[in-house]
Formats: sequence, structure tokens, C-alpha cells
Amino acid sequence: MNRHSELEQQLTAVLKSIARRADLKGYAEQNPQLNGILRRAALRYMAGNNLQEGLKAGKEIMRRGYSLSIEYIGENTSDAGECEQAAAEMKALIQQLKQSGLPGRVSFDLSHIGLMISPSLAHANLTELAKQTEGTEIELFISMEESGKTDDILSVYKQATAEYSGIGITLQAHLNRTPADLAALTSPGRIRIVKGAYQEPDNLSLARSPELNERYLNLVELAIREGHQVSIATHDDVIINAARERGWLTSPQAELEMLYGIRPELACRLRSEGAPIRIYVPYGHEWYLYLCHRIAEYPPNLYQAVIDMVSGQGVNNNYQ
Repeated sequence: MNRHSELEQQLTAVLKSIARRADLKGYAEQNPQLNGILRRAALRYMAGNNLQEGLKAGKEIMRRGYSLSIEYIGENTSDAGECEQAAAEMKALIQQLKQSGLPGRVSFDLSHIGLMISPSLAHANLTELAKQTEGTEIELFISMEESGKTDDILSVYKQATAEYSGIGITLQAHLNRTPADLAALTSPGRIRIVKGAYQEPDNLSLARSPELNERYLNLVELAIREGHQVSIATHDDVIINAARERGWLTSPQAELEMLYGIRPELACRLRSEGAPIRIYVPYGHEWYLYLCHRIAEYPPNLYQAVIDMVSGQGVNNNYQ
């Protein structure tokens, strides 16, 4: 490993550690000057603070020919009232999509709607959301979190999908357990495959490497073979090129999912070439953790973050 790659890996580890520090998060949110500076960087990757701003960005994405995944961002909510508030916000989001006649994907963390309190509360809130989407073109999509939550997340997902259709699940390629988790999903459903943004112990996961890329591609291949609809959630040229070469981007079972504000020029080019592209658009006040992860997963984003913080100029996510 060269010195540059070593420094990038160290930066990634530090940022992932910072992301979990509640004291740093609280300080950043409560210090007006620091909050304003950091939010300038976060706004490159966030559609705004509220439902109206999130929907405005989402509608523009769809107008330009992309599919939409939208999320009221938040996780690790340990207050029952705040969990209910988050679930109510998601219900309002679903209602707005229904009233607009828009298909779309509503993504969320189960720890935002009750998992930190009990799996049964997360399941209850999830099924309430599922009741709203039954018979519509709106999907619910569960994100994956730290490995310590994986069993509970998969359990809640399996319970809910036994009752309701239209619920998808995210799997993290870097976790060593994921091939077995995928094989255990016996009924075809929608799956999003990501590399994984959380800092995990070496005995539980693979670091970013050619080996991780190969595992990622094997997971996509297995998911397609088993009849799942697959979102290939990546900005990695190696994986995108492999997906193209293997014919997945012309398959009705697969799409590319890309994050709002990350390489919009790549999304535009791929869409112009005929690839199905979904853009993940987050909104809300819980931007601190999200910003740390966006920089951690691609350390050169730090350069752009510093430019955004210092310049104070508005962000223009130019999706053509």
C-alpha cells in the first residue's frame, strides 16, 4: 500500500469514528458558527431541512428522467416520542407522493422509527407505513446499519414482508455474514447492495479492496440469479464497468443507485447511455452523521467539503 492510500484509509477510519461521537455531534449542532460552516458542506449532499425542500429536489430529479429514492434522514433515535414523530413525517412524505401521483422509494433506518427501543416498535411503525403504500407504486426500503443491529433489522424485515409487499432491504457487502444473509432471503424481493459505510471490526468485515469489489459483484450476481430486483448502489467505476460488461444494466432486474450530490456528471452520462439510474435524495436536520459518512466513503470529497465551507457559495447539483 502506498503512503497516499494509507493516509486515505486512516482518514476514513477517523471520520467513521467521529461520526459516532455524540459529544462532537452535539457540539457541532449547538455552536452556531460551527453549525453554519459544516452545513455548507452538508448541503452538497442534502436536499434541505424539510419535506417541501426534499420533495422539490425529488420532483426535479424525476423530471430529468431518474428514478427517486427519498429519505427523511435520522437514526439511533432512543426517545419514543421522537420515533413517532419520524414515522409521522414518513407518512406525510408517502401521502405527498401519492397526491402527486409520483412513483418512488421511501428509504429509512429502522433505528429512526423504534429499533433502539424495541424491534416490536420498529415493526409496528413499519407496518403502519406499509399500509399506506399498499396498492401504490411507492416502495419502502430499509437501510442497513451497524453489524450489531443486523439480526434485528433482518428479523423485522422478514416479519413485515410476510404481511406486506413492496418492502426492500439493504445488504452491506463488507460484512462477512452478508453472503449467508442473502442466501437466507428465500422469497424474491427488492435488494439494495452497498459496500458499507460503518466502521466494523476486522474479524467481521473486509476493508475497501479488490477482494471487497469481487464480493460485491458476486452478491449482485447471486441476487439476480435468485430472482431479486437489485439496486447496485455505488459510484465505483470498477463495479459500474463490471456491471455493464456483465449485461446487468440492460437487465430488467437491475439498476444503479447513486447518492444525491456525488458525481452527478457520472449519473448524467450513464443515464444518457441508457442505464437505469435512481438518485437517493436525503433531507432533514440530521445531517452531521451523513456528512461524515459521505466524506469517509470517498476521502477526496474532503477537498470539496473544505471548498464549500470556506467559499460559502450555493451548491448546484447539476443533474441534466
